[in-house]
Amino acid sequence: MINIPFSPPYIDEAVINEVTDSLRSGWITTGPKVNALEQEIQKLVNAQKVLCVNSWTTGAIMMLRWLGVKPGDEVIIPAYTYCATALAVLWAGAKPVMVDVNDDFNISIDAIREAITYRTKAIIPVDIAGWPCDYSAIMSLVSEPEIKKMFEPTSPIMEKIGRVMVISDSAHSLGAHYHGNCSGTDTDITIFSLHAVKNITTAEGGAICLNLPVPFDNSVVYKELRLMSLNCQTKDAFTKSKAGGWQYDIVGLGMKANMPDVNAAIGLAQIRQYDKMLAERRRVFNTYNEMFSQFDWAILPPYLQDGCESSCHVYALRIKDISEEQRNAIIDFASKKQVALNVHFTPLPMFTYFKDLGYDMSSYPQAFANYVHEISLPCYPQLDDNKVRFVVNVIRDAYQQVVGR
Repeated sequence: MINIPFSPPYIDEAVINEVTDSLRSGWITTGPKVNALEQEIQKLVNAQKVLCVNSWTTGAIMMLRWLGVKPGDEVIIPAYTYCATALAVLWAGAKPVMVDVNDDFNISIDAIREAITYRTKAIIPVDIAGWPCDYSAIMSLVSEPEIKKMFEPTSPIMEKIGRVMVISDSAHSLGAHYHGNCSGTDTDITIFSLHAVKNITTAEGGAICLNLPVPFDNSVVYKELRLMSLNCQTKDAFTKSKAGGWQYDIVGLGMKANMPDVNAAIGLAQIRQYDKMLAERRRVFNTYNEMFSQFDWAILPPYLQDGCESSCHVYALRIKDISEEQRNAIIDFASKKQVALNVHFTPLPMFTYFKDLGYDMSSYPQAFANYVHEISLPCYPQLDDNKVRFVVNVIRDAYQQVVGR
């Protein structure tokens, strides 16, 4: 029987050789390979500067701390996202304000507008499954005179930017395009995830893309953040390891957020062949689209429209007119056929922790509707067309058995 895991990492000889090179170099923590990966991501997305860190979550916490959020400050996020979006806000000391989403899974602009108050210091839109949010509308919104007039800065950085900051949660969307441009430059800050299941992985990791407006100097901010990511220690370990280089100072309240070279090596080998890897993801995505389009019960995920293109990170299929129990039964059926499926995502207010904080799922009807009908299918370069067809046939059979139509 065919066994199809949900999202195995792409490991070929180039990856193995790059990691082996790091191991043989005698240097495995932050050093030249991290720097090289930052340069590759910067070149790919055309960002001003890129800083690699040890996770998306740490990167988001660090950026919110750099912004200067304090207790009482609010950050608007979608209710339909992974928990890290909200947890980063909480760990930085602010309050997540959850809003509903659109039918395309991404945050509702109207809901953002209704949620903005004088306490709002940042917005974190999320590119679900690799489909870009409407960033032109979001950036226009935070720049409207009435919205800017409402803004009350609580830190020097906030005073300098003069409006609500936008930090894109692009954990899924490295390689996506928004209005013809590669994802990573549409907001003040973009943070990619390089976790094990992502399109490009460093096992664990994240990449912060800096595109702050004037009067910020993104090169200067990069140096500040690099220092902050290393406990505000004035010499990194690579420099300290040189003869006579042992002395250093601690100049602020930093974090341990750096990415090691041995991790960066995996992503470095992958990103150098990302054109090929992304083409294979598109092949899988398009094959799904062609096959599912014959079923009137299938709602295809957004892929290519209005100058935007998905990174094809997740194939977020939705099935019309089913209950949560039926959706779960379809997933169980597929698992017995050795096809691993997933759900992206369980809305945050459904989790005990967020319920206990007072969030109520009834306030987010579209997020709940998306969740009930969504099943994430395997989508990665190693899936050949036969395996894709097998997945589709399993979903078809599961639907017929569970729904009976």
